[in-house]
Amino acid sequence: MTFFSFTLLYWFLYFTKLTIKSIGRMFVINDMNSANYGACPECDLLINLAQPIIGDKVHCPRCGFLLAHPRKKSIEHTFSLSIAGLILFFPANLLPMMGIEVMGESTNGVLFSGVMALFNKNMWPVAIIVFLASILFPLVHILLSLLISGHLYFNRSNRYLTCWMRWMQHLDEWVMLEVYMLGIIVACVKLMALAQVEFGWGLYAFIALLIITGMLTSKLDNELFWRRIGQLNKEHNN
Repeated sequence: MTFFSFTLLYWFLYFTKLTIKSIGRMFVINDMNSANYGACPECDLLINLAQPIIGDKVHCPRCGFLLAHPRKKSIEHTFSLSIAGLILFFPANLLPMMGIEVMGESTNGVLFSGVMALFNKNMWPVAIIVFLASILFPLVHILLSLLISGHLYFNRSNRYLTCWMRWMQHLDEWVMLEVYMLGIIVACVKLMALAQVEFGWGLYAFIALLIITGMLTSKLDNELFWRRIGQLNKEHNN
């Protein structure tokens, strides 16, 4: 019951997160006379999206929704956080996250063991999706943010920058580390009533990785990155 409850909770929170992100996305109106206009995602007010100064906040004049907030040193922070996230990714996935002792027998589990348990139960479609959303996609997302921010930090142009940026934005909705962490908490609460649970260094590294990825998402300024990519591409073509 614990395993299936965790699986149902994982997918419920997963689709809830995708729905919230889809609703909160801004719809930009593109036509000849309104290239710089956009609709507020809260009240649908048509607003002229002028370029704000870095550090300032732009709110909707009708409902007060935060429309834009250019972040200071976004490229530098993203670059450093990407390096930290890449370093933490390997201990979070390779070191034991927790140990369980039942009747004198102990067992250690790593992050990948949950995927293997799903495979062993012939639930390979769920195992593949959990592997992609909890292991592969977070790693690819960190690598892409490192590549993009590194090129922008050192002012290096690359013909794949636009493609990398587009893929990184697509992967934002598939990085599900926080949902996996919530599943770990639920499993720990259930197991503590049945066995002795010991936390390993992998769990601490995973928590640190979760914090780093959250900071990475908050520090990354998509508009600034796209503008810098456009400038580098223009300079390279000239």
